[in-house]
Amino acid sequence: MATDAVTDLRHMQQALALGRQALRFSAPNPAVGCVLVSPSGEIIGTGHTHLAGGPHAEAAALADCRSRGLTAQGATAYVTLEPCSHFGRTPPCADALIREQVHRVVVAASDPNPLVAGRGLDRLRAAGIQVDFGLLEDEARDINLGFFSRMVRQRPWVRLKVAASLDGRTALDNGASQWITGSEARADGHAWRARSSAVLTGIGTVLDDNPRLDVREIETPRQPLRVVVDSQLQTPPTARLLDAPGAALIYSATTDADRAAALRERGAEIALKPGAHGKVDLPAMLADLAARGVNELHVEAGHRLNGSLVRENLVDEFLVYLAPKLIGQGREMMRFGPLSGLDEAVPLQFLDVAPVGGDLRILARIPGRDRF
Repeated sequence: MATDAVTDLRHMQQALALGRQALRFSAPNPAVGCVLVSPSGEIIGTGHTHLAGGPHAEAAALADCRSRGLTAQGATAYVTLEPCSHFGRTPPCADALIREQVHRVVVAASDPNPLVAGRGLDRLRAAGIQVDFGLLEDEARDINLGFFSRMVRQRPWVRLKVAASLDGRTALDNGASQWITGSEARADGHAWRARSSAVLTGIGTVLDDNPRLDVREIETPRQPLRVVVDSQLQTPPTARLLDAPGAALIYSATTDADRAAALRERGAEIALKPGAHGKVDLPAMLADLAARGVNELHVEAGHRLNGSLVRENLVDEFLVYLAPKLIGQGREMMRFGPLSGLDEAVPLQFLDVAPVGGDLRILARIPGRDRF
């Protein structure tokens, strides 16, 4: 089959687009896309990761190929992540590609899972399949930063979302915050919730706003885990986040049996992670969330918890919606410091700045945080 760099690039971009489609439901698995191309250059199968326990991208693409009455023999497979080589909930994808006698596999990024980590590529090569590696690797890693973070750092990728006025206020002094940003920005924020494994807030937000923390503004095949940092177990059993579909998890530093029992009756799970000064140990909480399969953690909290996460260097990325209005005196985005000099400021790199409705969305990342 004749190949060239332009053709390879186009098909890998298609595979990446498929991978992005899986972000809302693939966790704890990575979001992967696969495109099968015949020896004559026609696309004969496409697929992406399904819900956990369902087909992986390669298996989905091969099934799509068979549903068209075609064969993958001699085809090239473009895959955004190294095909798995171990038995989990599904059989190894590397074995499926070998069995279907594909001729060539183009892989964007290696799998950081220690159960794979190069073994999938080795298995393909040992079977005589041509393997080309590294095409659009950075883009493939970026789609799955949460998965890479969980595998390598044993903690989720932490994204902190804030909606604020142009002068950086998230609420009035009396706590009123609905709504600073417009409906389009709120729907966009729900899309970021939907792709996350879990949504985190603090007890202050629970008591002030009584949020649901579920995904409502867009369609989603699953609801993320709802997580509350509640050191003294003050979450009311009537809290709306306990009503929404899906599961709720409360991290506490106290063992108040009566409060815990009332919350468990409402279906909440209580996890004890005591830290200094009667607070929840935030790094231990992140490690526990990773152990539970959380890839991306989406934070929607108040200035105190936001500040604590920043102070402990636990935030990887900031998602900020700025409304074209001034509030003046009010509640800030996050509280930490004071700093003794500007050289102590948290450095950020703007990844994307875009209008969303009448508001402005800023995506910023701590430089180098994605290199692990």
